[in-house]
Amino acid sequence: HHRMFLEPQEKRRSMKALVVKQAKKTCSCTPAKVKDYVFGFFPVLQWLPKYKLREYLLGDIMSGVIVGVLLVPQSIAYSLLAGQEPIYGLYTSFFASIIYFIFGTSRHISVGIFGVICLMVGQVVDREIQRAGYDLEPAVLSTLTDTAAYVNTTISPVNRTLQKPLCDKSCYAITVGATMTFIAGVYQVAMGFFQVGFVSVYLSDSLLSGFVTGASFTILTSQAKYLLGLDIPRSSGVGSLVATWINIFRNIHKTNVCDLITSLLCFLVLIPTKELNEHFKSRLKAPIPVELVVIVAATLASHFGKLRETYGSSVAGHIPTGFLPPHPPDWNLIPNVALDAIPIAIIGFAITVSLSEMFAKKHGYSVKANQEMYAIGFCNIIPSFFHCFTTSAALAKTLVKESTGCRTQMSGMVTSLVILLVLLVIAPLFYSLQKCVLAVITIVNLRGALRKFKDLPKMWHLSRVDTVIWLVTMAASALISTEIGLLVGVCFSMLCVIFRTQRPEAPLLGWVAESETYESLSAYKNLQTKPGIVVFRFEAPLYYINKECFKSTLYKQTGVNPVWVKAAKKKAAKRMLREKEVDSGGNQTSISMDFVSEPLGFHTIVIDCCAVQFLDTAGIRTLKEVCKDYREIDVQVLLAQCNPSVRSSLIRGEFFKEGEDHLLFHSVHQAVDFA
Repeated sequence: HHRMFLEPQEKRRSMKALVVKQAKKTCSCTPAKVKDYVFGFFPVLQWLPKYKLREYLLGDIMSGVIVGVLLVPQSIAYSLLAGQEPIYGLYTSFFASIIYFIFGTSRHISVGIFGVICLMVGQVVDREIQRAGYDLEPAVLSTLTDTAAYVNTTISPVNRTLQKPLCDKSCYAITVGATMTFIAGVYQVAMGFFQVGFVSVYLSDSLLSGFVTGASFTILTSQAKYLLGLDIPRSSGVGSLVATWINIFRNIHKTNVCDLITSLLCFLVLIPTKELNEHFKSRLKAPIPVELVVIVAATLASHFGKLRETYGSSVAGHIPTGFLPPHPPDWNLIPNVALDAIPIAIIGFAITVSLSEMFAKKHGYSVKANQEMYAIGFCNIIPSFFHCFTTSAALAKTLVKESTGCRTQMSGMVTSLVILLVLLVIAPLFYSLQKCVLAVITIVNLRGALRKFKDLPKMWHLSRVDTVIWLVTMAASALISTEIGLLVGVCFSMLCVIFRTQRPEAPLLGWVAESETYESLSAYKNLQTKPGIVVFRFEAPLYYINKECFKSTLYKQTGVNPVWVKAAKKKAAKRMLREKEVDSGGNQTSISMDFVSEPLGFHTIVIDCCAVQFLDTAGIRTLKEVCKDYREIDVQVLLAQCNPSVRSSLIRGEFFKEGEDHLLFHSVHQAVDFA
């Protein structure tokens, strides 16, 4: 056995030295460093001076206008989902596009309203509105308002909190939405500052996909009442999906026939046209803006047909032009919504970062994950002072933006100008637009998420674990609630990882002839084994969760449990002594001695540690016990292919007796040769 000698690297400097070095690096201030920091924090200063006008402008204008045209009806429709007035959806899309233009590093993603985020905001808004008493009967509410007004006129104006009932329901709804948006933005900026973007790695693709699909069922359910023209309260909390459908069927006899017919007609126009857009997207220079066409046609039909006055259809109502003066979030509401903002912040930045990285990789440029968190954080913090609700990147609009020639972030500025035109001039013309049309637009845009069911057979073929994670997250998000569904998905996916390491594969290995390679005997044929030597591989880290599995699998695969063998030896020895006392003859004794020294079939076990990423104290103790137990029945245990981390753990854990560290081998072949 020729021992291989590897000289270890010098140990890293002490923690104190590293902290001092990092502090000096962070606190140093030079003109070059200040410039890099400013240009890194405001990426627009980097790419805008290098903007190639002739090469980029046409594509950016075209994609910006098309996304803006698509965003106008969706902004109005998703406002309904978030429990807000239509004007606030337009505000949100306008400010998000401008702010991402300044802070964002991705050239292609479209930041604005996103259905799942709107749903989560809407659920919190509805809950706070109920708490504040705005969903009481009109007579009770008017009494409360009159009482509050009387108190305000008779009591000193020092106590301003009594004036809050004068804020109507829509005013209070956007106050709640803006406050939660502010808190979510603060969380996202804090994540960027403390560089905790790694949190998003716990949201796997299958988990996010299942969450979005599950939330899509909740979105569809929340919009169903508008399709039928029913005036029923919005259910919230655990089991809201089931409760909503029960309410709908209880009130089905109150269906507004006009809204139902309008909804069916809109579906008949929107779905085929959307399918044609997707089918011929390679031939079409721009998708047909069918949503805008439907909204204009429906508004004209509702206005001239007097559908509200004649049939009692619910309409969007007055949408003001211009901008409301800025207003800070309600600081008193922060304790109520701080916890709700956490999943919204995490989902928002996870989707934004994953989309930006996906499109950057596709088009050959790089994005900074932490800067993206700053960007999406400021897209929430700043607009929260201008009556906006939470935003994130949206896949559907990003795909449209990319396919229509977008080259830089300038496209987002063009989109904001289109929305500005609507805000200043066109918005009031949507007064007669039926809410059922907005609900149809929202539901039709869920097709992508609901189509994921078609991919399940392929996903099951690729990875059954990922498929189960998708199904569990989807079911929990739909049937329990969106926030709990996300938490269930994260916990379940972590448990899946733990279960995989708790019961890992642990095969015996055989030798590939005329090579130094050892592979699984259960996976490949024609492998050879060396007489008297068993090679065993454990394909997981060895730690407290799977230490018992390691021992039981090793004993099962080798066919020898050293504890049982020792117990059998002791039992046989005792019987031998008893027999010796009874009969002084050697006949029985020789039989007993033969039983005690019965051969095991092997003299060495080689444990291939190539798949053991780390050991904890329980893992080191388990290896010590296994080696000791086998040594007592005259079987030696050798370790091979340990990585530096495992080697270091073994040395620190005093696994080797003095002079035995040479029994740690760099390859299985080397260990087998030694044995």
